[in-house]
Formats: sequence, C-alpha cells, structure tokens
Amino acid sequence: MPLSPPVSRQLRHRRAIRMEAFEREDGLWDIEACLTDEKPRDVKLAAGVRPKGLPIHELWLRITIDRTFTIVDAEAASEWAPYTGLCAASNPAYRALIGLNLVQNFRRESSRLLAGTAGCTHITELCAVLPTAAIQAFAGEVWNTEKGGAPGTSSDSSARTAFGKETDKPPFQLGRCNALRFDGEAVRQYYPRWFGHAPRGSADRIADQDNSQKAGSEAEPAQRN
Repeated sequence: MPLSPPVSRQLRHRRAIRMEAFEREDGLWDIEACLTDEKPRDVKLAAGVRPKGLPIHELWLRITIDRTFTIVDAEAASEWAPYTGLCAASNPAYRALIGLNLVQNFRRESSRLLAGTAGCTHITELCAVLPTAAIQAFAGEVWNTEKGGAPGTSSDSSARTAFGKETDKPPFQLGRCNALRFDGEAVRQYYPRWFGHAPRGSADRIADQDNSQKAGSEAEPAQRN
C-alpha cells in the first residue's frame, strides 16, 4: 500500500542510500553501501558553491565478510564531501570494523569505535544498515530461511550445514517484526510448525536486540561533516 497523496510541495533535498551485495570468486562476500545527498539548486558551502547536479555527499563503505558474517576487510571512500580533501582523512578509520561480526552486537561496537570525531558521521550511519543488508543477501543463498537456526552460528561455513537439516530453533526472522510474530497470520500460514510456539526466552532475545540497537543509536557524534 503506497503513502497517502501529499499536499502541494517542493523538493528541497534528496538523500539516497544504496546497498549491494556481491558473492566473490574466493567464497567471501562484499557488502557495498553508498550514501548521497543532493539539492535541486546551487548550494553555498563553506568551501565554495556546489553547483546544482553535483552531490553534497557521495560516500562509500565496503566490507568483506565470510559466511559467518565476520568482517575480514573494510574500506571507506569520500568521492564528494563538503570539505574537499579534508573529510576523506577519516576514511582509514573504518579499518577498525575488521574482526567485528555483523550479527553479534555490531551496531553497538561500530558506534563505540567510530562515533564522534573518530570517523565521518554519514559513513558511520551506513554501518547501521549493514547487518540487515547482509542477512537479506545470505537468505536463500548461504542459509535457509525456512528451516531453524540463526545465520552465522554454525562452525561450518559451508551452505551444506545451513541447508542440511532442521533444528529445534525457529527461523531467524521469526519474532522480530509485527508481521512475523509467533501468534500472527504469516507464521500460521507459512511457518505452521512455530505458530503459537514462541521458544522460551524469545522475548528476552528480542529485548536484548532492541537494547543493543538503542545503545548504538544513542551514541551521538560530536562533530558532523
């Protein structure tokens, strides 16, 4: 269902975030994120006028992960930024993401490492959407969304383990949104084994996840690009 029709209005700013996932020949995966800010007019910046049609920001973040969601490489780039040549000085800081795991307190840890003057406000914002982008990329490719268990927990990084057999744990996505609540219609229709049978501790698991996300969101940067 689309949004309701808007009142008469004029576009003043556009921000876009694009995420792409690539399976590499060496068995690793690249998750690439790009944030752009544009205005439909010339913009006066501290460093000079940015003509209409050129972005205020075009910022990139690429991480390389294995099949357990562990980051083995990371790289940031600032193609367009308000302070030419200066904003890019923080790009090497994103090497600090190496060794973190996207499904193990990643938002909290990335915020701790890169908040404030340690990094770029907007590239750090991209970190928050990396876990769900990677999960969507792996769904149906690396792990089976219909069978039980959580992504990234197997000691065997091959797809064989993920697809091999059902476990006594529900599919990772259940109990994490309104549509997929254990007593909901979607679970009744598509995951009948788990309908009305939320595992003991699932509420605590979801609360822990929410608290982790809240902790990450409360880490306010001290300086913005």
